[in-house]
Amino acid sequence: MPNVLVTGSKGQLGSEIEVLSNNYAYNFFFTDKEELDIVNQKSINNFIELNDVSIIINCAAYTTVDKAEEEKELADKVNHRAVKYLAETSKEKNIQLIHISTDYVFDGCNFKPYLETDSTNPNGVYGQTKLDGEKIMLEINPKNSIIIRTSWVYSSFGVNFVKTMLKLGKERDALGVIFDQVGTPTYAKDLAKAILDILPKIDNEQVEVYNYSNEGVLSWYDFAKEIMRMAKIECTINPIETKEYPTPAKRPHYSLLNKSKIKKEFDLQIPFWKDSVDECLKVMGERK
Repeated sequence: MPNVLVTGSKGQLGSEIEVLSNNYAYNFFFTDKEELDIVNQKSINNFIELNDVSIIINCAAYTTVDKAEEEKELADKVNHRAVKYLAETSKEKNIQLIHISTDYVFDGCNFKPYLETDSTNPNGVYGQTKLDGEKIMLEINPKNSIIIRTSWVYSSFGVNFVKTMLKLGKERDALGVIFDQVGTPTYAKDLAKAILDILPKIDNEQVEVYNYSNEGVLSWYDFAKEIMRMAKIECTINPIETKEYPTPAKRPHYSLLNKSKIKKEFDLQIPFWKDSVDECLKVMGERK
């Protein structure tokens, strides 16, 4: 039974992988920064040798988009340098590395869903450090390894848009939510299942990049409206423009991801976003 190291296991994706882990024939090691310092290569090497790891799923990331504008060095350590160390160790020890990236590597100026091969142009520090992580992994090129870009992640675990909307919707009569940023949410449980399902099918000499989110297209405004409807929360959602809600980091206005490649190569069925929100709310006991 292969030994799988999951980094960032207390985050949304790592937590969902842990929930599903009993359904798969792997021996998992779930680690967070307390158990494994991924910005220390010696620490990584020692852990991998001690536990005979043959697969790494790197869910660890610095994801505080606005704070990254101030904490550039910390964001670079986690999103770039740690990926370098993981990739180098994977290459040296013939380990399969699955690395999670983001739609923020794009500037959001596209008019059709982004392909994996489209030009990248991050708007801020977070996107740039994630792109730097991708580039170094592609350069080091550990065998049988992939990068998965995803978007708008939510879960019953951690802090995310769904949980924020539920909380604010119960506290307020009305909320303003941005309508001019368009993309697709990703239920972390769906992504976790996709990763575990495709693991044994990955067979490549060069690192491949894939896109993954749920199916469909919507704005944050549409997303909020549907959450309130499903949870039967009496809260008016008003559409606002991005310029009415300024943030330190610029967000992509359009971050729809084309998922044809991952679906075709791994015969993957991806759930529609509304069905996944419905499931998540049921898990949380919020579906009315």
